[in-house]
Amino acid sequence: MYYGGIEAGGTKMVCAVADEELTIVEQLAIPTTSPEETIAQIIAFFDRYSLKAMGIGSFGPIGIDPTKENYGHILATPKEGWANVDFLGNLKQHYNVPFAWTTDVNAAAYGELKRGAAQGKKSCVYLTVGTGIGAGVVLDGKIFQGNAHPEMGHIRVKRHASDDYEGTCPYHGDCLEGLAAGPSLEHRTGTKGQELNQEHPIWDIQAYYIAQALVNYTLTLAPEKIILGGGVMNQDHLLQKVRHQFIEQMAGYMETPEIDDYIVRWALPNQSGIIGSLLLGKEAAR
Repeated sequence: MYYGGIEAGGTKMVCAVADEELTIVEQLAIPTTSPEETIAQIIAFFDRYSLKAMGIGSFGPIGIDPTKENYGHILATPKEGWANVDFLGNLKQHYNVPFAWTTDVNAAAYGELKRGAAQGKKSCVYLTVGTGIGAGVVLDGKIFQGNAHPEMGHIRVKRHASDDYEGTCPYHGDCLEGLAAGPSLEHRTGTKGQELNQEHPIWDIQAYYIAQALVNYTLTLAPEKIILGGGVMNQDHLLQKVRHQFIEQMAGYMETPEIDDYIVRWALPNQSGIIGSLLLGKEAAR
């Protein structure tokens, strides 16, 4: 008997099965095409194993209230063909096992808390900065959610004094995601972020917005650790700029841990979400 995990992304679905110790036995990345094709491939993967439970961390927004009809659905996503798809329901039709269902960033936050950069802590915020921006929150060892899950990548931020860019978010324009996700770097400069020289002035603007978000999260949630992941954050110079900006913007107002231990990079690169999903699946089995 195995535990199943899915990190469901808009580009690919990472599927894994793990044993009782959550050692991954097999892992497969399936391209996210149409719902019918993608879900069929997911089922074909898991049908080769006897499952005890499954955890899913999905791109969103998603329906998380079990009392509502849209529970288990992917909601108003810009991903073509996936809006209002009953993702969880389709899998429940095939597997009569306990399920855990949350967002991909919540699963990643949980994975980092239990097996990654926030081990030994009870709370953390995980922020991913890539094609989009999303954040997951764990408080007192449990994933945080209210009548919906956090959408902390879409908070409003104060504009940098030298920035007049309109933003890329299709919903809000110049929210955090619109001003600081990967596409904003390319649209502003004409060059992909990973190809930009680290001395380019755009990095100061990028750090200003990310740090501003981290200040807001700190003042609101007071997590023990903030973890940064995603393709844009795989650059040490940007991490250092974010830390510097965070200190400057906090202005000594609130006591926080040593900055190098408080704002850190992910310890499970590209695996946080799938490990978190497997952990949640195992907990669902209990």
